[in-house]
Amino acid sequence: MRLWVDADACPNVIKDIVFRAADRVGIETVLVANQLIRTPPSPHIRSMQVPGGFDAADAAIVERVEAGDLVVTADIPLAAKVIEKGALALNPRGELYTADSIAQRLSLRNFMDELRGAGVDTGGPAALHPRDRQAFANQLDRLLRQRFAPSRPARD
Repeated sequence: MRLWVDADACPNVIKDIVFRAADRVGIETVLVANQLIRTPPSPHIRSMQVPGGFDAADAAIVERVEAGDLVVTADIPLAAKVIEKGALALNPRGELYTADSIAQRLSLRNFMDELRGAGVDTGGPAALHPRDRQAFANQLDRLLRQRFAPSRPARD
């Protein structure tokens, strides 16, 4: 399992949670962005800078992600693509996208794009609150515990 972060728009507080979790469980973590992303010194964490361009970071993640990996992203189309490849997608507010929920999220996103294209001010996403950070940290911890929990011998 590898942890991928769509780092261009990922809030720093979320990256900090990811950094602590990566070191705690020893999971290979890659932050992908079209700009240089500073990472703490760690054998588990690295950044990958991709050329600028529309969705270049997303394309790099989709190309490299494997079934069972975890991707942190708020990008709905990217989440849909990694789910198709058998990976998990978690947004910075702690919502785990699923095969069942992603189609609805894509439809809503496309509808909002159409409204914006028609000149309707739809506003942006709400500010990230402490409860969102906590929800993200809890969900990330749950997913990593499921993957990295020590196996227990079966009882007779």
